[in-house]
Amino acid sequence: MAAPGQNLWPAVMGAVAALLFLLLWRRRRRAGGMGRVCVAVLGDLGRSPRMQYHALALARHGRSVALLGYLQTRPHRDVLRSDNVRLVPVAELRGLRVGPKLFQYVLKVLVQSVQLLYTLLRIDQPSYILLQNPPGLPCIAVAWVAGLWWGSKLIIDWHNYGYTIMSLSHGRNHPLVLIAKWCEKLFGRLSDYNLCVTDAMKKDLWVNFKIKAVTLYDKPASYFKETPLDLQHNLYMKLAKDYEPFKPRTVNPSADRSAFTERDGKSGNVVKTRGRPALLISSTSWTEDEDFSVLLRALEDYERFIKEGAKLPALVCVITGKGPLKDYYNGLIQKLHFKHIQICTPWLEAEDYPLLLGSADLGVCLHKSSSGLDLPMKVVDMFGCCLPVCAIHFECLHELVKHNENGLIFRDSKELAEQLKMLFLDFPTMEGKLHSFQENLRASQQLRWDQSWDQIVLPLLGNKE
Repeated sequence: MAAPGQNLWPAVMGAVAALLFLLLWRRRRRAGGMGRVCVAVLGDLGRSPRMQYHALALARHGRSVALLGYLQTRPHRDVLRSDNVRLVPVAELRGLRVGPKLFQYVLKVLVQSVQLLYTLLRIDQPSYILLQNPPGLPCIAVAWVAGLWWGSKLIIDWHNYGYTIMSLSHGRNHPLVLIAKWCEKLFGRLSDYNLCVTDAMKKDLWVNFKIKAVTLYDKPASYFKETPLDLQHNLYMKLAKDYEPFKPRTVNPSADRSAFTERDGKSGNVVKTRGRPALLISSTSWTEDEDFSVLLRALEDYERFIKEGAKLPALVCVITGKGPLKDYYNGLIQKLHFKHIQICTPWLEAEDYPLLLGSADLGVCLHKSSSGLDLPMKVVDMFGCCLPVCAIHFECLHELVKHNENGLIFRDSKELAEQLKMLFLDFPTMEGKLHSFQENLRASQQLRWDQSWDQIVLPLLGNKE
């Protein structure tokens, strides 16, 4: 009996052949579209910072940009204010709950293909289509078809592999995973240019897919920086209206005070409160490639250290983001009964997120790449704010996190708990590893996104057309 996926191959190949024939017959000359670029992601634009950065960089160089994707979360205000960036919304598909899961997925891909192609063919003719991958199905094929129609060059920005993310749920040998891999391999080869996020991915694309790519590391935007004390206080007071951990520990309704800062009534100066808790922050998309039970178990050990007499501060743990597993982990958090630790899971406005990173004492990253070839952008942003990081180990993490220089790498909850204990002993003195990591980050003077983009991507586009 044939495997389920084998019956799909003739249909898939027939559809591809038909499209090729139609488009080669109908193909337009490489004429219009001068100076126009479509930046596309089949995902939430507000949670796609790298694609927003691409759009802003293109706009800064005088390109007219159609930024295409879901509008679930508000993009950064710089995107909204740019005269050269136009948002092109794609409606997210919901409610396709008919029949078996395989049928639902195939139906979803077919509907998304038509929807995305229709949207791409309605925009002004672009010179380039810059596409985020993943998701690979159906985006790469549809973007290539649209590029063929318009005579546009296709640039794929490889953040990860779509098929490895799918394999987390289905297994590596599932027919859908194999089709997704074939799709990424075929249409990746047909693209004009390829960008990727690590040198390890650049090597893997060539060895396994014979795709030549250029590494464009994620870099922090200019607004990821240390937050001045006045702005920290304003942010804490704003968050204290909705989140208990930011409220002052002492009851004094007339005081201009948060859990971390207070404003002197006479001088107006902001100072950090005595005995303030340490602020630990992590951000997530609440997906299967981040196991937050690791952090929760480490926090249980941290609570135990304090009960056993360790001189450690109280801890406020803020986990930001939205995603499918958020309710599951919130359920686990509600079952914890800490005396010295408070946890909250807010969704922050785009402008408040860098302010909170620039105010925190330590970042924690639980991103564990499905391919082992991408790097967590959240750590890039934390480093831009000179925020030291504890990050869970995976293969190419060393390209970003330098153990014992700008942070620490751990492999399990026990190791993370010991790192938290070591870093927060005698907090908040200006001695020890936490302070030295921060000083190393300040001294590193890493390139910002705009500088890196101008060096690597701009030459691919040539002079402004």
